[in-house]
Amino acid sequence: EHPGRILELGCGTGRIAIPLLRAGAAIVGIDRSQEMLLRARRRAARASLARRARFVRGDIRALPFRSTRRFGLVMAPYGILQSLTREQDLAATLTSVAGVLRRGGVFGIDLVPDLPRWREYDRKVSLHGRRGRTTLTLIESVRQDRRRNLTTFDQEYVERRGAETRVHRFALSFRTLSVPQMSDRLEATGFRVRAVLGDYRGAAWDPRADVWIIIASRK
Repeated sequence: EHPGRILELGCGTGRIAIPLLRAGAAIVGIDRSQEMLLRARRRAARASLARRARFVRGDIRALPFRSTRRFGLVMAPYGILQSLTREQDLAATLTSVAGVLRRGGVFGIDLVPDLPRWREYDRKVSLHGRRGRTTLTLIESVRQDRRRNLTTFDQEYVERRGAETRVHRFALSFRTLSVPQMSDRLEATGFRVRAVLGDYRGAAWDPRADVWIIIASRK
């Protein structure tokens, strides 16, 4: 419903951008992975949505847009700001977002909730199933680095098709940031926190909520 062009930070393959395009929005998605962006472009083209989509490879700490204050809404979905594990990287990103957001424009942030309470475990099978002739298994471990306030998810995807097996490994690290901590950083960068929500339908937030959403606007 928000007017104007939308910027999505860490858009990946278009998991969020494609539904928004179908709803009539004009989207610019930025991500550092060229392979994921190529997939997003193909998905938008297959759905005949490419004319309202632009997918850009870049660094969210220094957004590569020449004209400032061009967006009416910037989205930071599912912990993308918590994946900035150094304080200077988060500060640079917030400053960069403030530079491309119109005065009064909205900055929507989705945080991974209550990371310190994630139970550590090792090589748990989190997913197992078939897709066509391929069997896919996700083996996951969770590590906590209390000193650095990091929660790391080590993920191993195993694809089996007949006698062939392929293994893909990667790690996702999220920095623990509470809603008050993120709100303080937003206020210090020129934003005003308008709402803090506990689900995607607008329920009130509390620390036990399954979702932590901050809606801010540029002063």
